[in-house]
Amino acid sequence: MKKITSVLLILLLATSAMFAAGSTEAASSSVAKIGVSMPTQSLQRWNQDGANMKAQLEKAGYKVDLQYAGDNDIPTQVAQIENMITSNCKVLVIAAIDGSALTEVLKTAKQKGIAVIAYDRLIMNSDAVSYYATFDNYKVGTIQGTFIRDALKLDTAKGPFNIELFTGSPDDNNVNFFFGGAMSILEPYIKSGKLVVRSGQTTKAQCATPNWSTEESQKRMENLITANGYGPKGNRLDAVLSSNDSVANGITNALVAAGYTKDNFPILTGQDCDKPAVKNMLQGLQSMSIFKDTRTLASKVVDMVNAIVKGSTVEINDNKTYDNGTGIIPSYLCDPVFATLDNYKALLIDSGYYKEADLAIN
Repeated sequence: MKKITSVLLILLLATSAMFAAGSTEAASSSVAKIGVSMPTQSLQRWNQDGANMKAQLEKAGYKVDLQYAGDNDIPTQVAQIENMITSNCKVLVIAAIDGSALTEVLKTAKQKGIAVIAYDRLIMNSDAVSYYATFDNYKVGTIQGTFIRDALKLDTAKGPFNIELFTGSPDDNNVNFFFGGAMSILEPYIKSGKLVVRSGQTTKAQCATPNWSTEESQKRMENLITANGYGPKGNRLDAVLSSNDSVANGITNALVAAGYTKDNFPILTGQDCDKPAVKNMLQGLQSMSIFKDTRTLASKVVDMVNAIVKGSTVEINDNKTYDNGTGIIPSYLCDPVFATLDNYKALLIDSGYYKEADLAIN
């Protein structure tokens, strides 16, 4: 009898262990997997976006597949998204390299019922896009244009003032809003002659910078300096509109090489508050940068993911602005602010976004 009891006890324990293991596996498999596709690791802001997204999603209890597409390599991004779809990600969060290059791969996501959140860059020509999370990009442009207007006192100063215009990658839909917002402020002064673009390059296509490249913006600024005689001892250059910091860094390199210093540096705008740009601000070689706190945007995306996974209503605050060619994409727009020497400590250091040592000038 004791032997039978012992055998029964062993069988009972084994069955319990198997049940427990099965329960653990089931619980593990019930954790939703989220795919996060970022365009590149060569720019600081995408590293921060990816890291913030992964940390916040994992804190919320999700598995996260975070991938960077080389250095803005479209085939790599497509292949990574294909793998995310195959591995049954519940939601895809995608910052597209080219807003029009993902149409085919996302057809499969839609067929499998995978929700797609376009992150900071609108994915074009795809009805698979469920939501868009970004900052108010038109407002980004108007803040930059208004900063130049106020710095030059365009409404009261006699002028004229010389300005050149730079925006970002032509395949980034955000450029339409950055450049459009800035030009809504600056164009009346260009038309009146108060602002003069000596190069004559005022259209989005003429002012674009492929891949938001620092090298490309530096080359173009060097060409503008040569062609228009800009320099501390040549034609005065009063301002340069730059839609972001990587472009502004190239502009700064060219202007410094041409002899400009903090004492005569043109007004120069930027966006992202990248470390090199903030250091340039501290040295008088950039005037301002739009601060887009990636923690805020990541937090909003986590809220969206939670709502999608739970089947509840996703919070949006814009349902009219962003048409990706297949219709209006429900969007959530975070509010941008701008940093200057007057407020950068409060925005960037006191908030914990950077440490003071991160901005130390070597």
